[in-house]
Amino acid sequence: MNKILHDLKISRPGLWFPTIWIYIVPFSFQDRFWESIIFWIGLIFVTFPLNFLVYGLNDYNDFEADKLNDRKGNYLFGAKSSISQLSLLPKKITIVILPFIVGFTIFSGYKMFLLLTFMIVINILYNFKPFRIKERPPFEILIQVGYVVTAIFSVVLNDLDMLPWQTIIYLSLFAFQAHIAGEIMDIEPDLEAGKKTTATLLGRKRTKILMLGLLLLETIILISWFRDYVLASFLALFALWLMLDAFFIFRGKPYTLSQMKLFGFALNVSAILSMGWILYSGKLLQPVF
Repeated sequence: MNKILHDLKISRPGLWFPTIWIYIVPFSFQDRFWESIIFWIGLIFVTFPLNFLVYGLNDYNDFEADKLNDRKGNYLFGAKSSISQLSLLPKKITIVILPFIVGFTIFSGYKMFLLLTFMIVINILYNFKPFRIKERPPFEILIQVGYVVTAIFSVVLNDLDMLPWQTIIYLSLFAFQAHIAGEIMDIEPDLEAGKKTTATLLGRKRTKILMLGLLLLETIILISWFRDYVLASFLALFALWLMLDAFFIFRGKPYTLSQMKLFGFALNVSAILSMGWILYSGKLLQPVF
């Protein structure tokens, strides 16, 4: 049981919200998607299995930084694993992922196989030498566009209309912003472990300003391209907080573990509320530009 719980912790349940959020973007309540068994199987895949792949490969190659990281060791930000636990990860990931690859390919055809293969390749390029894009700023941010494949996976699996290009751009910016938030929290352990990221190069305050710029750009896109004033208001409030954080409250100071956990909880609540809105409104599927 402890081994199972440790594997669950590796998948970071507190950070499942980006893959779940992106998976449901192609739907609206009018689709009555909850009546489809394949929808639920896909939803299960983008929770533990997909995140076990993504974060498992991450942890497999990040032992030195993770052992110095105080925010690790919980279900929100991930496990602290021993060398022996990490050595088993590739085999465990294969056992978890392979049945889904086979099943989804049989159900949806070769396009699904190519999509799932692309997901795996992206994670290998991100984590493993000689590529190890995670330490080649700013490409470690740009490669987060791979998260958008989760939405395309949802479209192919559930036989939905392909997303508009405007939505794909918005989701890419969402993925960039989510990744930068994690880098900001990890500056100290990354520096101590000699890990190079955009945040370690720019410093905390300037990285917050970069994230603020992305949030403001996302807000503008939501208003001008989708006329989604509700979701734009979510992001505008987040941008206002980040502005206060960067210039008046924390500025360049690190967060405490309690503060990081509070932010993680707030992000999950915001994700749940915004998921309800995008399913109700369908605005991200109806660009006006």
